[in-house]
Amino acid sequence: MIRIRDYYLSYSTTLDFRTTLPFSQSPFQLHHRQSVLALGSCFAEHIGQRLIDRKFGLTLNPFGILYNPASILGSLRLLEAGRPVERGELFQHQDLWHHFSFHSRFSHPDAPTALEQMNASITEVHRNWEAIDRLILTWGTAYAYRHLGQDEIVANCHKLPGETFERFRLKGESIVETYTEFLSRLKKDKPGLQVLISVSPVRHLRDGLVDNQRSKAVLLLAAETLSQELDFVHYFPAYELVLDDLRDYRFYDRDLAHPNSVAVDYVWDYFRRACFSPEAQAIDARIDPVLRAARHRPFHTDTAAFRKFCTQQLEKIAELEAQFPFIDLSKEKQHFLNG
Repeated sequence: MIRIRDYYLSYSTTLDFRTTLPFSQSPFQLHHRQSVLALGSCFAEHIGQRLIDRKFGLTLNPFGILYNPASILGSLRLLEAGRPVERGELFQHQDLWHHFSFHSRFSHPDAPTALEQMNASITEVHRNWEAIDRLILTWGTAYAYRHLGQDEIVANCHKLPGETFERFRLKGESIVETYTEFLSRLKKDKPGLQVLISVSPVRHLRDGLVDNQRSKAVLLLAAETLSQELDFVHYFPAYELVLDDLRDYRFYDRDLAHPNSVAVDYVWDYFRRACFSPEAQAIDARIDPVLRAARHRPFHTDTAAFRKFCTQQLEKIAELEAQFPFIDLSKEKQHFLNG
């Protein structure tokens, strides 16, 4: 795949006053029989959920949404070790029990329940750790928060008072050093490991326009250095596709910070063409009609025509299951059986 700096040099200018990012096939290839782990910002949720919907074996954000590279790396280390969260690591705030490494969706009014949810997520990934050979990491911001009392970077502040934390910007050199050490060691245990890093196009407007751009610049340069120094680490240009290729507020939500569904579709299409293996693309084309049929919501389900439609889909599913036994279409099968 083209290096980051080359994106800014090899563009085409057209009469409609738009610069289009040239397509490039990625060395990072996905197929349905791999075990994939995706961590990162809310933009990673969009792409990761689509991979799950397309029946890839992907685990998405087992700690919830993460934003800065240090917290993402800390989560990877916890998953590798499989160390359970202890009761003393939780804290109560605004009637909920929280953990600094987990997103608030894991928080709960009952401490044992919160602990159970967090440890179940760690255990599930750690149990499959040896099989994971694809990592998709999406960095959102270079700004991080250090808890002053515990002197450690947190993944989520959980609305604690601002004076509880020190806000600072991670240094690119530190990101490269820590990731190089971890990923190089991981590669020795997983010879087939491939890593894809992207920078989220979500704009962190609370940082201010200038600081947001500086933050993204740190991430972009760190990603480039890693992809240059480690041949199994690759860069995906999600940031450039939205900020440079689309480059228009029409492609943002009302908050002017998050890309809208049209922009996500555009990035997804590029990702699919760049990162799906030929086998994955062929399988995706085969299962797509069944997936679209399962999303269809008919007005009348008590007709012979609809029953015939369901029978036809079940026949297609049976054929696909026989040909691709590693594809899980049980949800779709149950949908048409209930129809």
